[in-house]
Amino acid sequence: MKNFYQGHILKNHAELFKTAHRYLVGGVNSPVRSFKPIGGDPVFLKQAKGSKIYAEDGRKLTDYCLSWGAMILGHAYREVVEALEHAVRQGTSYGMPTCLETELAKLIVDAIPSMEQVRLTNSGTEAVMGAIRVARAHTQRDKVVKFEGCYHGHADHLLVKTGSGANTLGIPDSLGVPADFSKHTLVVSYNNIEQVKETFQQYYNEIAAVIVEPVAGSMGVVMPEPNFLKGLRTLCDEHGALLIFDEVTTGFRLMYGGAQNYLGILPDLTCLGKIIGGGMPIGAFGGPREIMKVLAPLGGAYQEDTLSGNPIVVTAGIATLKCLNRLQPYSKLASATQKLCKGIQDAADFEGFKIRINAAGSMFSFFFTDQKVVHYQSAACQDTDSFREFYQELLQRNIYFSPSPFEANFVSVAHSEKDLENTLQAVRNIFKKMRKQ
Repeated sequence: MKNFYQGHILKNHAELFKTAHRYLVGGVNSPVRSFKPIGGDPVFLKQAKGSKIYAEDGRKLTDYCLSWGAMILGHAYREVVEALEHAVRQGTSYGMPTCLETELAKLIVDAIPSMEQVRLTNSGTEAVMGAIRVARAHTQRDKVVKFEGCYHGHADHLLVKTGSGANTLGIPDSLGVPADFSKHTLVVSYNNIEQVKETFQQYYNEIAAVIVEPVAGSMGVVMPEPNFLKGLRTLCDEHGALLIFDEVTTGFRLMYGGAQNYLGILPDLTCLGKIIGGGMPIGAFGGPREIMKVLAPLGGAYQEDTLSGNPIVVTAGIATLKCLNRLQPYSKLASATQKLCKGIQDAADFEGFKIRINAAGSMFSFFFTDQKVVHYQSAACQDTDSFREFYQELLQRNIYFSPSPFEANFVSVAHSEKDLENTLQAVRNIFKKMRKQ
């Protein structure tokens, strides 16, 4: 990597973004990549290795976004790359069953007690769509409870806003989504078990499932309050609904398995993604055989993907999970994250800035607010102008966090003590500069 830019023409990000706008809608293939929440032009990457990302303008940045959490081993991890190199030579897509699919499914089932059978998909969005279809088929009900601030992909019926209380039906949060598509989505406040109780009382025998991020990573890292997930489990059992954990981000991130292993609450269905593909596009959902049997070809709930179980993707996932199971890096990752978070908090306190840091395992987020952040409304109360200034100063010092105040950041196996120390020194300098302005 030392000579990576030798002979490489360095490129200006503003010009690259301008060119991208000619051919890609908004210049990006995912809105959050546009840097709209934090201003400026997005960083265009050429390569990544370990804890570092290499930009087209010649900069080397320490990465805490990690492809939105997927790269828990770090970028271009040797064992994963070697496995991929071998797999590509065997063919890139078959559209037929392989033993690789079974091997990855077995690794997942062995790691997560609530999952007896798995269906692989191409993304977390598809996994959520499949899980909800299974829940509706199994219960023969239509309505789904979700929580404001929890993101479950871009399926039409889940792109909804909350209303003014527990009993408000979903209103589309995106153009192009008919109201009828989301009329069965009920939106309540995260960590508010009383609202969930009220919703079950009003729609007593109509709710098929409650879907939740057990640790909410799409409004920053927001932990469940004591007894919140246990309360959801109890309500679903009492009313014959299924509890779905969206662990697309938390699966194999907090510990080997999922947040359900970490928190001790078992759902009926689980959705996975990111880490189980080792950086390749994948999703999966699963649960007990008795529930999963409603899926075709055994049952009448149809779901399929031409590229699901793709041999290249599955190979990356197998290599990643085997490495994680062997290394068991979770305690070390949590300690590194705690050190980083404490350093950020201490630097802010010293310079008189009010921030809140939420963390779980190797996930963390920080909010420019003095409120305890336990749901979307409290996350939204933060000072986004201060976050924007802080973020731009981080970029100037070659530190790359997730480019949104409402997204999680992550630590990987590849992050060194030097990475953490350099990051904390940058943070201390930034808060000092911001105080003087």
